[in-house]
Amino acid sequence: MDMEVESYLRPPEIEKPPYPAKVVTLATGGKMVVRQVDRDAVPTLLRAIKPTVEIARDYYDVVGARLYAELIGWYRYRVRDEFCLVGQIDGLLVGIVNSRSYSPHTDISLHTLAIERGLRIGAHLFASKMEYSIEYLGRDEVLITAESPIGFRRWMIEYGLEKREGQHELGGATPYALTREMYFKNKARLVAGERPVPKEIMEIAEREIKIASERDIREKILGAAREIQ
Repeated sequence: MDMEVESYLRPPEIEKPPYPAKVVTLATGGKMVVRQVDRDAVPTLLRAIKPTVEIARDYYDVVGARLYAELIGWYRYRVRDEFCLVGQIDGLLVGIVNSRSYSPHTDISLHTLAIERGLRIGAHLFASKMEYSIEYLGRDEVLITAESPIGFRRWMIEYGLEKREGQHELGGATPYALTREMYFKNKARLVAGERPVPKEIMEIAEREIKIASERDIREKILGAAREIQ
């Protein structure tokens, strides 16, 4: 009986082409691999997200708690058509982004979490998930909202997004849309990375998703926040 009920509770999933991994050269010269992960990676990602739910600065607590719940929902087959990209430097997890497909025409941007700050890692990862939605999934637009002033500046202002009526799936602030036209207008300026990823770099990223200690994660976020301000 439980398995019969489970068949109703699990949402259907559409077939999606894979996101081709790329490598982004950061301002420090470091190489960040951006790649797609599947459900098997979720327990590891949750370990990195958990310390952020206690950090109020820049609304990390809101973003962290929501991202944690979204990934659990995906892991447990309770979220429809979600996808997740990660950023790694020498295997170390430095950022996570997720979205989900709402329809064949529209994706919904969920969250962007940067663990290493001050290197535009969040911006690079956000651009990467826009790249996946528009170029590889063929969406006409992505609906976006912001939960922090930094997010508003990074997405709404830098991309020149279109304000929309109604509500984003996350509620809260006014929704905005990134259209295909806007994406390609901004692509050269905001979307970075090279393909293919060199074999030796990709092997390190795929071998293991390394997670910093809880103390290091807090220090990376809070220390960089003080420098940014």
